[in-house]
Amino acid sequence: MQQLSAYRIMWLICMFDLPVMTDDERRKATRFRNDLLDEGFEMAQFSVYMRHLPSREKADSLTKRLIAKVPPDGKVSVITITDKQFGEINSYHNLKPQAPAKKLDQLVLL
Repeated sequence: MQQLSAYRIMWLICMFDLPVMTDDERRKATRFRNDLLDEGFEMAQFSVYMRHLPSREKADSLTKRLIAKVPPDGKVSVITITDKQFGEINSYHNLKPQAPAKKLDQLVLL
């Protein structure tokens, strides 16, 4: 079995701040969150979603699809980091260190 490189595997992180003052704005924000879930993202924090991808090319392709779904108002930022960088994240909850996110098992078909 081929070993995957922690420098090739990517994490796509989407952070957003969307207006929700009117019914229409709430619908658009909900639609965007649902689009993220449909694309395989998981909620990391409120308005912060992330997804694991096997390569930079897949991350770039998903980023283009995601940008096409961004509501016209508000702010959306998309960050791409390597699996190695993701593993170096320090997380705290109630001032207590949290264990690093578990590595996803991935099967490579040759």
